[in-house]
Amino acid sequence: MHDLILSIIIPVYNEKNTINKILSKVIKLKNLKKEIIVVDDGSTDGTRKILQKNKDKIDRLIFHKKNVGKGGAIKTAKKFINGNVVIIQDADLEYDPSDYFKMLKFIKKGHKVVYGSRVLGKKRYFLKNFSSFLRIFYNHVLTILSNVLNNQKLTDAHTCYKMFRSDVFKRIKLDENDFSFCPEITTKIGIKKIEIKEVSIKYFGRKYSEGKKITFIDGFKAIKTLFKYRFYN
Repeated sequence: MHDLILSIIIPVYNEKNTINKILSKVIKLKNLKKEIIVVDDGSTDGTRKILQKNKDKIDRLIFHKKNVGKGGAIKTAKKFINGNVVIIQDADLEYDPSDYFKMLKFIKKGHKVVYGSRVLGKKRYFLKNFSSFLRIFYNHVLTILSNVLNNQKLTDAHTCYKMFRSDVFKRIKLDENDFSFCPEITTKIGIKKIEIKEVSIKYFGRKYSEGKKITFIDGFKAIKTLFKYRFYN
């Protein structure tokens, strides 16, 4: 892929403390043709005002009238993708955009889907960058279940950093509106028998007191979603 353009989808919901910083990190990336698509998912904390002030730095800025969920924001952004590669970027600071380059290397080598793994090549249960030991455990269990159902060998199925060739991403019909986007798309990729290449990435997990939103309830939804799209859809 010679004229590679990376479409960066940033779903945002009440991230006034981090949105400026993550936008700055993405904008400052050098030697990368990119388009930035930001979908504010009904923020009420002042995030919208910050985004309006930065609108000249954003290629496509979309506002949801009410909160729909991360998956819903991604579905909205999907309609406006112009690049030939796409990645999902959370609006917090848990993931480092400098890792795009590491992932893009494998897209250029011919891989259609690349996931950034927070645990690949590391001693999972000794990691201190997750907010708690339980989060490591739950992530591990969900990844094992996902692998069994989808015949995959991932180490981190629920990572935010999912990169796709745009033609592949656009062909996948997305239905889920919340965090279930992750198990949904991983399952649908498995059904299509598309290999997922994993790459080790940096991760700086935040606590709930710092604004983390995903909860154990989303874990139960993830299990339901895995079975739903593997067997009943």
